Amino acid sequence: MKNLKSTDIALFLLRIAFGGFMFYGHGWGKLMRLTSGDPIKFADPFGIGPEASLGLVVFAEVLCALLLVVGLFSRYATIPLIITMFVAAFVAHGDDPFGKQEKALMYLLGYISLLLTGPGWYSLDAQWRKTE
Repeated sequence: MKNLKSTDIALFLLRIAFGGFMFYGHGWGKLMRLTSGDPIKFADPFGIGPEASLGLVVFAEVLCALLLVVGLFSRYATIPLIITMFVAAFVAHGDDPFGKQEKALMYLLGYISLLLTGPGWYSLDAQWRKTE
């Protein structure tokens, strides 16, 4: 049992770190840029327009990151984050040196790990399941 508890604590810490750092270090600034009213200059890798591209990234880096922090709909929340980090690493920074891709790749692997493992016991998902 002790090992399972330490695994749940590790998953809790991963969720808090990867979700919180994404929100604070990346999402909040992009949300401010999106809502500032200034003209939007942002990468448009899929041809949907810079505003829509920034909107999708803000959805992932703000809403999905916060859902991950609290552990609500955790596996679903990791999917937009995985897509965003994949595009950041291999499309937006595809021609850049590894040092520019490294942060996106680390986030990508963290989100894939959380998708595969789930949020752990210390999450709203687990507590919600417990009461059903």
